[in-house]
Amino acid sequence: MKFGRIEAKYYQLSSKPFTMAADAEIDDVLYSKIEPYSTGMLEVSDLHTIFWERAGNPDGQPVIVIHGGPGGGSQPGYRQYFDPQKFDIIQFDQRGCGKSTPYAELEENNTHNSVSDIESLREHFGIDKWHIFGGSWGSTLSLIYAQNHPDKALSLTLRGIFMCRKSELQWFYQHGASHVFPDAFEPYQNHIPEVEKHELITAYYERLTSENVEIRRAAAKEWTRWEMATSRLFPDPEYLDKAEDLDFAVAFARIECHYFINGIFVEDGHILNNCNNITHIPTTIVQGRYDMVCPTVSAWELHKQLPNSRLIIVPDAGHSMGETSIARELVAATDNL
Repeated sequence: MKFGRIEAKYYQLSSKPFTMAADAEIDDVLYSKIEPYSTGMLEVSDLHTIFWERAGNPDGQPVIVIHGGPGGGSQPGYRQYFDPQKFDIIQFDQRGCGKSTPYAELEENNTHNSVSDIESLREHFGIDKWHIFGGSWGSTLSLIYAQNHPDKALSLTLRGIFMCRKSELQWFYQHGASHVFPDAFEPYQNHIPEVEKHELITAYYERLTSENVEIRRAAAKEWTRWEMATSRLFPDPEYLDKAEDLDFAVAFARIECHYFINGIFVEDGHILNNCNNITHIPTTIVQGRYDMVCPTVSAWELHKQLPNSRLIIVPDAGHSMGETSIARELVAATDNL
């Protein structure tokens, strides 16, 4: 009975007219660019201090935007997914990335501390409850935060569901997405000697944590380039250029690999096993049909566990929230909150 209801909803949602992302520009569906009205730093431990910003309406509905990676950092463009008159848009850089300090630091950098940091921000701002918005790793952290603090979440708006299970990590970093993007996978794989290729995440971790700066940078470039090459339905040269920004790439690759080698510091299947904590929270899931980084099966399995969720599978999109058809659905979701 439960599956039947979900299946009916799924077919209803997926029957929208097919439109290519090229039919509209990203700026046509996003709100106009805005600047923060307030920024600051919050000390969350003796070692770590995190950067935060607030934009939009100080008296609006609070929404916490949780960026991807881990290690991706907040982005000015994320503000444009919300009506600036309606929302108080809060972003922060997770430990070790963006403007947070110390840069690319792995010590005291784990999922439990990230959850604690989000709660510290909420208390710092004196907010009772807030909406939660996150994609990719941001969806992971959003879900785990909500499962730990279910009374603080007004809603969840999630994109590109990533639950960091072993099967998901193997699909993208070892064997799976490589069948679809063999040309992009080859440089990533060939950066590692033949004798280590059976465990690519482990091999990259050893290089990304090397004392040798050049070894770290070279590994970070290949790791980041692989992810950027597969993030959109139509590859974007600007995404590939992110791998050339070694300051970004080192934090991004190093922190990601640190989390993944440690199974994000929770048991495999943690999110699905704890969905009973958040079944009451209104949830919208936006998922690109051809998402190679976080395949649709994870969004489907999560949706089946959350009776108060709405799953939108976008037929002409991959992983990135920068794809027009994904952005359109995300803006519609936040407009409807």
